[in-house]
Amino acid sequence: MVQVVYRPEYLTYDFGPDHPFSPLRLAMLSELLQELDPGFKPRAPEQATRDDVLRVHAERYVRRVEDASHGQPPPDLAEYGLGAGDTPAFAGMDAAARWLVGGSLAAARMVSEGEARRVLQLGGGLHHAQFDRASGFCVYNDLAVAIHHLLEAGMRVLYVDVDVHHGDGVQWLFYKDPRVLTLSLHESGRYLFPGTGGVYEIGQGGGTGYSWNLPLEPYTGDACYQEVFARVFDRALAWFRPDVILLQAGADAHFLDPLADLVFTTHAYERVFRSVLEGAERYTEGRIVVTLGGGYSFDAAVRVWALLYFLIQGRTPPQRLPEAWRLRWETRLQRPLAAELHDVQLPPEVPRRPEIARYNESNALRLLEVVRKYLNPS
Repeated sequence: MVQVVYRPEYLTYDFGPDHPFSPLRLAMLSELLQELDPGFKPRAPEQATRDDVLRVHAERYVRRVEDASHGQPPPDLAEYGLGAGDTPAFAGMDAAARWLVGGSLAAARMVSEGEARRVLQLGGGLHHAQFDRASGFCVYNDLAVAIHHLLEAGMRVLYVDVDVHHGDGVQWLFYKDPRVLTLSLHESGRYLFPGTGGVYEIGQGGGTGYSWNLPLEPYTGDACYQEVFARVFDRALAWFRPDVILLQAGADAHFLDPLADLVFTTHAYERVFRSVLEGAERYTEGRIVVTLGGGYSFDAAVRVWALLYFLIQGRTPPQRLPEAWRLRWETRLQRPLAAELHDVQLPPEVPRRPEIARYNESNALRLLEVVRKYLNPS
């Protein structure tokens, strides 16, 4: 059974009209899915409690978020990653972030309790939030709260992160835990925030060998990505044999995204999503939780996530987008939007493509060599 989780309160997670992490993306997506699918009736999750958040965050940090949310920002707010910069404080921030955490936690509960095998959370994916500070547009780490619940249910979790930015917050929160294998494929930290996610970040203590990172060269495109993704994802499944997969489905590796340098198309996203869903069928009896994530091209991100919505239900995605929806949002955004779900326009040819492919393949082989001695091949 498939469930979808969403509620309008997600739109209150709003850093302001000029911030790239805009709630308009989710508003566009929910309206699009309502028009494409008359049966779109997502489950409305409850808000996460303070105790839920404290499972993965320091109490002193949560207090700072609460104070800032109520218009009483403490003088040390910047020390906790809040204030000016990429994660500015705003009124109601604590409640807004807890709505997103509640959605991802509800999705994890549905899977762990057998209510659904596949759950799509139409929000969340705040993978940069750390134990005691905000980072990269992320206040509370909803993914980590979901993983914590799945671990309490006795499940081994394979966390797969295809956001263009390294999933650093999730990695560090479970860096010593062999019950969680984190697999992040991202643009190399040599070029892109947060500057981490190297091949040799492999875990610590009992978790050594359970943190996998594949940094990619700028201008990595569809064919190269699919090849290295298949290589490391299939090996992770075979070695770790998870009980459940948690996928962070960031859409910011798309070639239209303004904040990064990879050049994926919607076709690559479809193949990767299908691969992950097929991997779940083979290894976890189909159990998978999927969240959204980064994605800062309004046009591309919404189309990638609409595609995901149909794929997770095993349905054929539509070809064209509703004209009324497109014209309405073009007027509101004052920018053109694609008329079809899949890309018709393709990225320009990259002259260094063979060199980029060799670099990425080398990193994939190096990663597997580094972690091989810590895991038992099947």
